[in-house]
Amino acid sequence: MVHADASNFPRGVLKTEAYAQVIEQASALFDGQRNWVCNLANSASLIWHALHSMPEPSNHANWAGFYVLDPTTPKQLILGPFMGKVACQTIKFGRGVCGKAAETAETQVIEDVHSFPDHIACDGDSRSEIVVPIRVGGKVVAVIDVDSTVPKAFDDEDKKALESLAEILGTSCDW
Repeated sequence: MVHADASNFPRGVLKTEAYAQVIEQASALFDGQRNWVCNLANSASLIWHALHSMPEPSNHANWAGFYVLDPTTPKQLILGPFMGKVACQTIKFGRGVCGKAAETAETQVIEDVHSFPDHIACDGDSRSEIVVPIRVGGKVVAVIDVDSTVPKAFDDEDKKALESLAEILGTSCDW
């Protein structure tokens, strides 16, 4: 059984090393556990602690979590497990960064959320955001959402790592 130490990262850890640990620990945590709530909750914690252990600008993350398909309303996401301040509870496909990622099934890396049309400001402190769709059979079932208080906090390395995590989550959970 994986211990809580799975979310311990050395201070100032390189992004590559931190994300490698996130993927390794997530895979271990998901072994024998297919419940999406459990797996997303642990993933939110891993992402949060990894980012806060990295050097700037990564350590300025102020929200890390998930939105999942709302089973009661078509083309709508509902808040899932997360770390950070209280968040928006529902997001329509096409609205904001999360809604665009869900609608297009494409990762969104937004350097300045204030310049993104129709940005949903759940937290006025957020300045940049990355949203990665989680797909099962070509259909988006959830999104990974990470916000930062500084512009340009996310890059191609974040994108690749979070897309890898999204692939693992897509196959490791019963959606």
